[in-house]
Amino acid sequence: MAERIKTNVIRILEKEAIPHQVHEYDPEKGIDGLSVAAQLGQDPQAVFKTLVTQGKSRAFYVFVIPVGATLNLKLAANACKEKSVEMLPQRLLLPTTGYIHGGCSPIGMKKAFPTFLDETAQLFHTICVSAGKIGVQAELSPDALCRLTGAAYAALTD
Repeated sequence: MAERIKTNVIRILEKEAIPHQVHEYDPEKGIDGLSVAAQLGQDPQAVFKTLVTQGKSRAFYVFVIPVGATLNLKLAANACKEKSVEMLPQRLLLPTTGYIHGGCSPIGMKKAFPTFLDETAQLFHTICVSAGKIGVQAELSPDALCRLTGAAYAALTD
């Protein structure tokens, strides 16, 4: 039996005594959010992806939205009170957050950035987010995620 994967995200959840479950999936079967949700047997609306943007002010912002949804950049800018925001180029993701594309978690980034969780997360007792590594997801309550990351709920998708 393989040893349980311990990522920094899982270590943080354990250190903060936040109830959570760890789920593993096979990246060979797809790493896009809908494939991950299907592999985990989870409602895709309860599996969230982490997107990093940069505002007109050059500040960074983190948005956590359902895997099947698209970030509405106008709503995102409104949430963080910026004139506009744009997606962070993929090449800047690792140096900015410490995470790679497909394994980016709102928990445990290099720096704490203002974070916003799509308001639909409140419809679920628990949601899944990346545990900081491709192939690993963490399931926890959306309120616990907000407390841990300082996130605010906001309307972020159409």
